[in-house]
Amino acid sequence: MENKTNSSKGLKNKEFVLKELLAKSLVLFIGIGVIAGLGFGIYLMDLKNTSQLVFVDGPSVSVVTEKSDFKKGEDIEIRIVNSGTVPLIFSDASYGLRITGLSGILMYTPVSAQVISNLDPGDEVDFTWNQIKNDGDTALEGLYKISVKGMDDAGKNVEKSTTITIWK
Repeated sequence: MENKTNSSKGLKNKEFVLKELLAKSLVLFIGIGVIAGLGFGIYLMDLKNTSQLVFVDGPSVSVVTEKSDFKKGEDIEIRIVNSGTVPLIFSDASYGLRITGLSGILMYTPVSAQVISNLDPGDEVDFTWNQIKNDGDTALEGLYKISVKGMDDAGKNVEKSTTITIWK
């Protein structure tokens, strides 16, 4: 009879230890999840930079939108600003404007003449994107990168980008 009692006590102890280990691992996994969520949130905040217009000494270009979140089908006003102290040169009349998915796949670039365009310090040009891609399809919900690329008078590349979100 003692063997049965001892074995049942051993089983209860094993159950207790199992519950204790389960509780500790649950706390560990929740802690890892909270830390991972915080890290991912900080990464997304850096990805979605809201300070779009910063004036600097030297060559600089800025891409400015009136907000970072847009409804599907809403026109997106894009301003390209020479935010530096040096004139910038662009290879076409679209001022190097490109809209891509975050994967880098080109979604839209304005149809423009292949003429060299200049943007003096403090000057800006405006574009409107109606969320229609180059292939004629409507852009889907998601994150999009708006980028601009030009050169300064010394031939050095100057580029800037911002990220926007299209929601339903």
